[in-house]
Amino acid sequence: MRGDNKQQSDVFSYVSPEQRVPHDHPLRSLRATTDEALQQLKPRFNGLYAKTGRPSIAPEKLLRALLCCKRCTRCAGHASRISSCGS
Repeated sequence: MRGDNKQQSDVFSYVSPEQRVPHDHPLRSLRATTDEALQQLKPRFNGLYAKTGRPSIAPEKLLRALLCCKRCTRCAGHASRISSCGS
């Protein structure tokens, strides 16, 4: 069964990700592009999952996390760019 793609805002932090990430950070544009692409893939994801059973982690969450990790790992590979990650 396919899990929900809702965001948890109150897990462990009192500061939301929206407040934590600067408005001009490159991950914001990556997130917007990713969300648009994942919205188009939603019907395909729905077809891959059973209608009953225990909900899984939403594929959108997994793909967003992988893209974010990949992006920041690539940035961290360059010592001079660790703090800026994408600038």
